[in-house]
Amino acid sequence: MQGRDLRWETLEALRASSKGRLKYCRHSDRDEDILEGCISPLMLTSYAGWVLDKMAGSAAQTAAPPGSAPKGAAPRSDPAAEKSSESGCEEGQGSAVNVEVLPIPPVSKMAKVEGCIQMYEEIYRMKGRERLRQRQEQQEQMVRAAYDMAREQLKRFDEMKELKRRQEIQELREVMEKSLKETQGQQEKLKEEHRHRAKILNLKLREAEQQRQRQEEQERLRREEGQERLRRLYSIQEELLQLNQQIDPNYKHKDLPKIDLSAYSNRGNQICGLVSELIRTTSERGFPSQLDVANTEQALKEMRGLVSNMQQEIAAAVEEKKRRDEQEKKQKQEELLKKQQAEAQTPAPAQRFSLGQPSCSVKVFRVLVGFLIVVVVLLQVRKIRMELQKAVTIPVSQISTIAGSQLRQIFDKLNNLLSGKPVQSVGETVLVTQLPQGLDFVYYKLAEKFVKQGEEEVASHRESAFPIALVISGIWEMHPRVGELFLAHLHKACPYSVPFYPAYKEGTSMEEYQRMLGYHVQDSKMEEEDHFLKRMSGLIRLYAALIQLRWPYGNKQGAHPHGLNYGWCWLAQMLNMEPLVVVTATLLYDFLEVCGNALMKQYHVQFWKLLLLMQEDYIPRYDGCVRMGNSPALHLSSACF
Repeated sequence: MQGRDLRWETLEALRASSKGRLKYCRHSDRDEDILEGCISPLMLTSYAGWVLDKMAGSAAQTAAPPGSAPKGAAPRSDPAAEKSSESGCEEGQGSAVNVEVLPIPPVSKMAKVEGCIQMYEEIYRMKGRERLRQRQEQQEQMVRAAYDMAREQLKRFDEMKELKRRQEIQELREVMEKSLKETQGQQEKLKEEHRHRAKILNLKLREAEQQRQRQEEQERLRREEGQERLRRLYSIQEELLQLNQQIDPNYKHKDLPKIDLSAYSNRGNQICGLVSELIRTTSERGFPSQLDVANTEQALKEMRGLVSNMQQEIAAAVEEKKRRDEQEKKQKQEELLKKQQAEAQTPAPAQRFSLGQPSCSVKVFRVLVGFLIVVVVLLQVRKIRMELQKAVTIPVSQISTIAGSQLRQIFDKLNNLLSGKPVQSVGETVLVTQLPQGLDFVYYKLAEKFVKQGEEEVASHRESAFPIALVISGIWEMHPRVGELFLAHLHKACPYSVPFYPAYKEGTSMEEYQRMLGYHVQDSKMEEEDHFLKRMSGLIRLYAALIQLRWPYGNKQGAHPHGLNYGWCWLAQMLNMEPLVVVTATLLYDFLEVCGNALMKQYHVQFWKLLLLMQEDYIPRYDGCVRMGNSPALHLSSACF
């Protein structure tokens, strides 16, 4: 116990010494130098050996067994041996070599103190190492923490930089999108403006093109009209020259007494000169105007009037000449009779005649002569009428679907005849002025022949309706009287062309009523139904072709003398009337088949409405006829549906 107390006192003394009072800085950079000083080998002084001897002696006395050496006879140990033993122990511990440990001899008190000092220093070194290790660990933890913190901060910094970069990219993208949208908006505005301007330019170009086309069309029409008017002027001039040749004062009438044709000839020459001058000035100016054509037509009318007046005057002179010739013949006959009577009154014993016999024979002779004159005149009139009728009927009979270019020749022949020009017919020259009212006679016969062609030719050959209607249209334009007579004959032969359904009246015979309906009745026998429908079909087809055709070589300035508007009125009136069993269906079918296309082109939607009315309202009235198998009703129903 005393030894321990001494040890602690020694330690306290050492702590209180100048070396023990040294202060160590934990954060000093000289820790390694201090540790090197602690690690350096210990050096014992001679005094340390004495201390060890004392400590070893006291330890031997306290720890010696009973059979050991007596007190105070402790052997002395060599301090060098102890030192070597201690160093050997230390080396044995460091090198881990098994060395036989000799029993420690008792040391002196100095040795104990030195050992305690060494132990304290070893403990202190161990504490220093532990603290250094802890400090190293702490430093490592701090470095690791700093590294982790720096790495996290670097990550946050990178994330921040990435975020800023993304934000900048996003902002740049938004700016680009915004600018793109603005650019697209501007482009759309520019495109819209461009489209608007292009549309305006297209409209202007279209309007300019349309205006140019209209101008070209107007110019073309003006040229065509001018050429047509010029051709019309040439034809009028040709006709005037032909008429002027007829007014020649030395033309076939030199032997007529008391007739002077020089006035007619002078006026005709004046008219021809005026027309020639007008044509020359219009040719130099370009194309003639409508006023020029009207003036030439007026001149032509005047020339025709001159020719007509001259022909009437010539006819009157011819009649006067015939009358004078007859009177001369009568005077000669009377003189001859007087001579015969004078000779008869000479003395003749064997003859006994009453005074009344010569006067009776003269009267009978005169009656016979007058009758013969009437018969001769009638025969001449009949012959002229037959020649005029042949001049009308033969050209009309020559009209057919294969006539071709002959149509114009036929038309010119008929037109010349109606215009008072001489026409060759069956080898003879025919003039309408040869017969009083000969022009009206020719008008009548021509219109009648046209209707006959519809009943016969068109009824047999349906396609021939168009060439016949073409000639009728041209004659109608030039001579309106023929058109009026044609309609009259057509309405008489076919009352359904009015349209008109004759009603039966009391007191009317059946034959008369059948004639009113359009049937041919001969010897109290009515014609067959098929033949009747065939004739009516031919007439309606001729009428339907007439209202849509115009003579291509005539004057196209005016309207059609009997155009499609009359056909539209006829169709509307037919649908407003109650249908007959067979006739109405036949006529409607033929009419629509011929001119339905022309009506559709002119009236468009109204025509389709009319067909719809026929389909929904008019055709159902034929249901009974359709169910019975009526052919015309079936045709009409199929045409409308």
